[in-house]
Amino acid sequence: MFVVGGKEALDEAGQKLIQTTYDSWLTAMQACKPGVDYNVIGKLIQNYITPKGYSTVRSFCGHGIGKTFHTAPNIFHYTVNQPLGEMLSGHVFTIEPMICEGLPDPYMWSDDWTATTVDGKRSAQFEHTLLITNDGIEALTGKLESSPMQFWEKESEIHKGIWLGTSAAAKARAEEVNSTVGSS
Repeated sequence: MFVVGGKEALDEAGQKLIQTTYDSWLTAMQACKPGVDYNVIGKLIQNYITPKGYSTVRSFCGHGIGKTFHTAPNIFHYTVNQPLGEMLSGHVFTIEPMICEGLPDPYMWSDDWTATTVDGKRSAQFEHTLLITNDGIEALTGKLESSPMQFWEKESEIHKGIWLGTSAAAKARAEEVNSTVGSS
């Protein structure tokens, strides 16, 4: 994600939407490890955003990555009370919540790809492809030393700096990247 014109180009409400989306996404990813049910992801996201006045799109979800690109499990970004399966080491999937200022109902454009909200209000989305490891989770779509640190990474309530996962290897890599990127 990036903001054309940087943080200064956004009003306060836009900054809050992006920060809330990012922090809800991080909250969900931080909970992922072997033995956790996939339904925890949506519950954490919804519980984080709802008190802040936001909604989450229910028509799109994250998904497993396997021999086919979009495969089980479906990763819902809202509370689902039924068991959705247990995360196991080696599972690869995406978490990609679309958080909205207004109604969560999507409007699909004629290109069958572009989606907006039916009320035209803003939404924000972050996405990682993730790998469950024996000791946590790793982002397979992480950032590089040359990646700029964004305001939502600097100002996060959940994790300051670039996040690459919770496994020992991901934390070590994030520490290395964060020391190179710094606060520039």
